[in-house]
Amino acid sequence: MKPTNSTWRATLALIFGACVLCLVVAAAAPASPISSKKARLKAVQAKLETVYAQVEVVVEKYNQATSRLDGVALQIKQNQRLLDLAERNLRRANTQLKVRAENLYKSRDIGIVDVLFQADSFDDLVTQLDMMTRIGNSDVDTVKAIAAYRRDIKDRRIKLNADKKAAATLVAERAAQKDQILALESKLEQMTTGLKAEIKRLQRQAAAAARLAAQQALGGPLPPPLDPNSPGHPEIVTIAQRYFGVPYVWGGASPGGFDCSGLTMYCYAQIGIPLYHGATVQQQQSIPVALSDMRPGDLVFFGNASFSHHVAIYAGGASVIEAPHTGDVVRYGALNGRGAWIGGRF
Repeated sequence: MKPTNSTWRATLALIFGACVLCLVVAAAAPASPISSKKARLKAVQAKLETVYAQVEVVVEKYNQATSRLDGVALQIKQNQRLLDLAERNLRRANTQLKVRAENLYKSRDIGIVDVLFQADSFDDLVTQLDMMTRIGNSDVDTVKAIAAYRRDIKDRRIKLNADKKAAATLVAERAAQKDQILALESKLEQMTTGLKAEIKRLQRQAAAAARLAAQQALGGPLPPPLDPNSPGHPEIVTIAQRYFGVPYVWGGASPGGFDCSGLTMYCYAQIGIPLYHGATVQQQQSIPVALSDMRPGDLVFFGNASFSHHVAIYAGGASVIEAPHTGDVVRYGALNGRGAWIGGRF
């Protein structure tokens, strides 16, 4: 039995619902950020493989339906030509019979001719077989054959038109199924791309933190003590303002798209201060500053002493400049009530 559109939509909803459930279960399991992201990526990729197989089936069915529609249209065109030919033959036969009737008028009993011309139509004349016999059996056979052919072609055209409607309906249904499954495929591919970028970002962040920890363990250079009279880098605020409106992009660190630590890294690089990509490692790189002592250009870290999940640029007062989250852009944001725990200065 052919699946209906409602059945197909329910199937798609079930597939995507299972995908979301896998993501929720994976996210709920206690794990490190990287392993959690990898688990989510694995779940999405598994669903994507299933969708890829379904895409092949749906697209092939769509192509078959389109081919069927093209074939039906061609048959209709061919049979229309046959119908036109049959109608020409009928007109020719009609003319010939009229000529025969006129000849009979001149050579036979007038009563017969009167009956011939009393027929309301050519079809009526054809049905009067007893009278046709008087005209000639060969003419009767010709007219009967052509009339039957005409009926056959007419019936065939009606059937083909019905087939064409059915084929067009099938194409529309297959097209809707194709669009839905391709949309799901695109959504899962976007999720896969985003998760891969996030995993890379977390891996870079972990690697940077590990390098910093190793450097400190080996007695490497540590941040200098904070100078209470240092003005910090207020010019960072002006630099950051240039990128208002740039969209948030996972792992982004350029004017094409920023994530939170990508924005701070890019702005500080313009004054010759290289930062690692990652809020936690940037906090570890910086000189800690109490929230009450921050100056414009300092960084603000949100989270806790072991993990900073977000970083922004302090702009003065109770505002920051930040790349907030997916779907947003670089803009001013509020400082208070969001879990800021420490400032950082370079």
